[in-house]
Amino acid sequence: MRRPTSPAGRAPAPRAEQLGFAGMPERLFVCTPSKLGAYTDCPRRYRYSYVDRPTPPKGPPWAHNSLGASVHTALRGWFALPPERRTREALPGLLKGTWVREGYRDDEQERAIYRRALDWLEGYVGGLDPDAEPVGVERVVAVKTSVLAFNGRADRIDARGAELAIVDYKTGRTGLDTDDARGSQALALYAYAAERVFRRPCRRVELHHLPTGTIAAHDHTEASIARQVSRAEDTARDILDAEKSVAAGADPDDAFPTTPGPMCGWCDFKRSCPAGADLPVKDQWSAVERALTG
Repeated sequence: MRRPTSPAGRAPAPRAEQLGFAGMPERLFVCTPSKLGAYTDCPRRYRYSYVDRPTPPKGPPWAHNSLGASVHTALRGWFALPPERRTREALPGLLKGTWVREGYRDDEQERAIYRRALDWLEGYVGGLDPDAEPVGVERVVAVKTSVLAFNGRADRIDARGAELAIVDYKTGRTGLDTDDARGSQALALYAYAAERVFRRPCRRVELHHLPTGTIAAHDHTEASIARQVSRAEDTARDILDAEKSVAAGADPDDAFPTTPGPMCGWCDFKRSCPAGADLPVKDQWSAVERALTG
């Protein structure tokens, strides 16, 4: 039998459904720790950040984010120096060169926080061996599972004998302890990825709190890291299910519900979220003000 032709005499192109995509594997969920954390904290915030286009307008910048970014970048610069120049005297220039000025109440508060941050850094590097070379500083590590395509930037990866350790700098709340290190999904995922990237065991995770000079640490087992990876995969499945339901016509507000609470006052999308609109708004500088009085 002759195949039907188009008016121009060419055979028509086959329809897409004839190509047969049945049985193809599900796409991996591309994620970072912050992306997973956004959904865990509040599915609506995840939707505003990663699904809605255009993205709803964010509120003004937070001073505590500016402070954290400034300190992290200064430490990255310190480790980039030759060992003989890794001194406390190098820190004022590094911090000044990386200082982010957004979010502070006024110049007076900003100057006070700058001096406090410099004190933290000087105290912290005073306890470091300038000749010790980290395996990675702000190093991106990536790994795939049957569900995830994970990537993240670890603040520091140290060599501890034959093994590796994940180091995460903290400039915020005090009182971090072993439970915080053990429960951090981000640190566990970094360790999981670093072990596979560098082919060296990586089970130790540490939270270095610069304001107090304390370290909260935990030594994972293979099983405890596997549990954190499984939790991350469950979160990814929930996100994919929510996205599919919206694509099929579901109400986005139902697919990505809110979890109203005290954290709403710190949310970048508070002005766009009806559930958080009636909750008190935090000042941009509230968190860093505690650093001066605490």
